[in-house]
Amino acid sequence: MLNKPPIISISIVSHLQGSLVKLLLGDIESVCKGMSIEVLLTLNLAENFDVDAENYFFPITIHSNKQPSGFAENHNRAFSRASGQFFCVLNPDIRINDNPFVPLISCLENPSVGVVAPLVFNEYGVLDNNARFFPSPLKILCKALGGCKGSDYEVKKEVIFPDWVGGMFMLFRSKVYKTMYGLNERYFLYYEDVDMCARLRLSSYQVALCPDAKVVHHAQRSSHRSFKYFRWHLASMIRFLCSRDYWRLKYGK
Repeated sequence: MLNKPPIISISIVSHLQGSLVKLLLGDIESVCKGMSIEVLLTLNLAENFDVDAENYFFPITIHSNKQPSGFAENHNRAFSRASGQFFCVLNPDIRINDNPFVPLISCLENPSVGVVAPLVFNEYGVLDNNARFFPSPLKILCKALGGCKGSDYEVKKEVIFPDWVGGMFMLFRSKVYKTMYGLNERYFLYYEDVDMCARLRLSSYQVALCPDAKVVHHAQRSSHRSFKYFRWHLASMIRFLCSRDYWRLKYGK
């Protein structure tokens, strides 16, 4: 039992990914000892998930949805139950080899930073492009035609301030997450991260990528395999490009 509120509240949403969640919990147990952490786990689809709380130094709260909810709604609900000074949105397919939270929290000591993310590598050790420019119709077309490859930002030792960072791992000060009213629930899946970073930028916050924090992402590219996911991706992209926030970013109006 914790005698005081945790420093970090970690929100994880499982879509029949219990085996991945247990690996991630094991990583947190292994590399984050000494930190004050709570884990808020949402089972978005019905699954048998048994966890022995005695195996972990941190408390785990499990919430099972009666009906599947979107990415934003699930994490916002978790935030309503969170008590940490920092709130982490974390995918179950992330693996952690070294404690990323110490350098990430250090980055958030800068009050102008609204959200911070680590460097993300794929399972083969290749750096993922999780620090990006905001999308535009031209960039999307270029990517669809097989162009615009490579990273948008050059990774160096210093903190990078990109337009947006991927939602597989995002760390916020809880006060900032609350001020932004959480993730935008108009997006069911995809572009919640882009939208959040856009709104943070419009609220005079910076988006940061911390090279001293590194994680591995075993990405499950559902949008590449399923027409349903592709349709959600396309709908979210159109919603963002037609949003008032996008046009304010582009034209300052």
